[in-house]
Amino acid sequence: MPGKISQGSECPECHGTGWVYWRDAEGIEYGRRCECGLVERQIMERKLSFANIPEAFADMELNTFCLDVYRKEDSRKTIRQACAAVKYYLDNLEDMKAAGMGLYLYSDTKGSGKTRMAASIANELIRRYRMQVRFSGSMRIVQEIKATWDDRDRKESDLLDALATVEVLVIDDFGTELPKDWIGERFYSIINSRYQDKLITIFTSNLSLEALQYDDRITNRIKERTFQLPFPEESVRERIAEKNRKDLIEGIKRGR
Repeated sequence: MPGKISQGSECPECHGTGWVYWRDAEGIEYGRRCECGLVERQIMERKLSFANIPEAFADMELNTFCLDVYRKEDSRKTIRQACAAVKYYLDNLEDMKAAGMGLYLYSDTKGSGKTRMAASIANELIRRYRMQVRFSGSMRIVQEIKATWDDRDRKESDLLDALATVEVLVIDDFGTELPKDWIGERFYSIINSRYQDKLITIFTSNLSLEALQYDDRITNRIKERTFQLPFPEESVRERIAEKNRKDLIEGIKRGR
């Protein structure tokens, strides 16, 4: 019975090609994807590679987003509301896609879980909904744009087009870059194209929309096409580091 093939073994049906071929009585050849799922796995691997999610967040999932790492009750209330909003967003994804609605996750505090949540959403969109996602920090976008200026093999317009047309774009740490005129023009080009084509954009930022140092052309488009979700004003990194220390100590004790 065809099914999943264990890693390292070759499917006896497709012999590692992912496709099964046959000919009918008239000699016409037909083909179909093999039921071993190799083609689907290859497609998924390419989507994950294209997404370029940072290695630290590559395996993050929404169902493992832990609320207990927040110490303050206000923080737990805020993150519960954010999680409920994300669930509603994904439960109604088809409507969100039709309207071109994205998300704007913000908190003044670094380490509040914004990037982890954005990466978890990105993984969900890729793995469950088979969407094409691109994840990039705002400073990295700026650096990649500047890199094209001295590279004859790369065009700035190609990079901007790629960011403007990908099905879902995640921009991490938006607003940390210096708001120089040329940077604002490039981000406007990306955001306006996505606004016009109703493509989903997800932002994380240490700034509310009102505090962004960009003009209304950018902020108004983001405001219209995203749900703004505040995140806790509490960093969870210290709590995670504390848990890691405890786990280490417990591991050492068990090993004695």
